[in-house]
Amino acid sequence: MEFVDSIDEIDRKILQIITQNARKPFKDVAEQVGISRAAVHQRVQKMFDNGVIIGSGYIVNPKALGYNLCVYVGLTLEKGSMYNEVSAELEKIPEVVESRFTLGAYSMLIKLYARDDQHLLDLLSNKLQGIHGVSNTETLTALDQRIHRSLPIQ
Repeated sequence: MEFVDSIDEIDRKILQIITQNARKPFKDVAEQVGISRAAVHQRVQKMFDNGVIIGSGYIVNPKALGYNLCVYVGLTLEKGSMYNEVSAELEKIPEVVESRFTLGAYSMLIKLYARDDQHLLDLLSNKLQGIHGVSNTETLTALDQRIHRSLPIQ
């Protein structure tokens, strides 16, 4: 899918504004861009429909829900062709918030949250390592996050 040709300068201006503040009213976005509120709404909807914008909503701090550990786990699969099957099983684990099919040391890299060490041990031993097709896991614990942003809109 080619996205670069599907958005114009007005779309880029809208994206610059709403990626900085997703709660900004379309009326204010329209004033900044110089188009009507309805046009902003239509353009944003079109960007959702075309896959340019892939999400929206509020981001909840996992620590506020009692999840004190952020962990990245490298998964080695028995065969790369098991990716879809393993992904389907990972989707059943609510603590897994992201997964990627990768090249390099791991077949997949996932991000998950755990409440504490015991919860992490349970996730690793009883859930992840029990998935048919997962032959090995390597765990990396994140201690801090300094950068979390979208790519700049240019």
